Amino acid sequence: MSADAAQQAWDRIDSWLGAHAPAYAMLNPPAPEEEIAAVQRRMGVTFPPDLVATLRRHDGAHEDFLLPTHDRLLGTRGCEERSGFLRGMLAEVLDADDEEDDEEDDDGAYWHHHFVQFASYDITADGLTVDCRPGTSFGAVGRFFDESGTDFGHAPSLGAYLGDVANSLERGLPFQGGRTWPVVSDGALEWDASERSHPEWGDPSDPPPSADDASLPALPPRGSEEPLRAVHVRKLGGLGALVATLPRETVATAAARQTRRLADETGLARYPEVAAALDALVGGRPVELTGTGPLGLRLRQVRREASAHHNGVRGQAVTCLVLLLTDLPHRALVRTADVRSRISPDWRAALHADLGSPPLPPEPDTAFWTTLDNPAIDAGRRSTGV
Repeated sequence: MSADAAQQAWDRIDSWLGAHAPAYAMLNPPAPEEEIAAVQRRMGVTFPPDLVATLRRHDGAHEDFLLPTHDRLLGTRGCEERSGFLRGMLAEVLDADDEEDDEEDDDGAYWHHHFVQFASYDITADGLTVDCRPGTSFGAVGRFFDESGTDFGHAPSLGAYLGDVANSLERGLPFQGGRTWPVVSDGALEWDASERSHPEWGDPSDPPPSADDASLPALPPRGSEEPLRAVHVRKLGGLGALVATLPRETVATAAARQTRRLADETGLARYPEVAAALDALVGGRPVELTGTGPLGLRLRQVRREASAHHNGVRGQAVTCLVLLLTDLPHRALVRTADVRSRISPDWRAALHADLGSPPLPPEPDTAFWTTLDNPAIDAGRRSTGV
């Protein structure tokens, strides 16, 4: 929990942000030395050296800069206020008459007087916490959940935690080997949670099943989905504005490329019938889809097997391909982007590239979406849409 470990980690984090993301500017300047000391006196705790070093480096951050747990780094005032709020929550849990004794005996399973929250989820009371109790646990990093209490084991110290953040940024790997990846979008750092796509199951050499196989699910019929509403496109931000305004042919090309990426990532492209269809679509050639043809039978088989393997992403890849094959490129593109956002950390950059890498517009406002004139997208003025 040395101050040096935190300082070295911040050197690496600040350097990476300065080179890759203007989010660096969202980190605050250092906290005054006297304020760091005053907060500790008022709280009646001693901060670990790496928390002091962190506050000396950055007195918190604005809401747009988040740590991998999507918690915002707090400054001196934030640490005091959030920890004080949680002390109040603890007091409500404990019996008023025995409050002092209970606090002394409390093992910190929920909260403890000597815990300090140094990063906050903001929407709830959840957040990253450092243990300031004297003893062997001093400096350990955990996370508080308002429903279940404090869970330690996230890192032995704040310096180690920040070192893991720096490793993830520099190497482009999931944070602490989990599912959260660092991604730069529109010049800002984001942490995306990715699921495993399990592309390994299924034997592509097996012939398609017979059309007489009663266990095969049907393909989704055209028009079976709700209209593509603007709210779904809006979730893509500036990329959504491009999807809504670029020519339909450009969107169709991007949808084919995105579907190919998704099929590769989920193992759907391993099947020869699917690979041939995707090659044709990416090349701008038409592909016929029927429920009893080789491609349709293969997709129906994959839907059945995806359900049996509890592999939703491959099943959704089938849906995306069917949408594309039934000439619904906007739906296919938005659905594919939604699925890829959960399994691929670079999905935004790939989507932008597949759209032709045009300049990203500013984040569109409500007026943009309510006045959108695109027959493929229901902006709320129509009861139906394509």
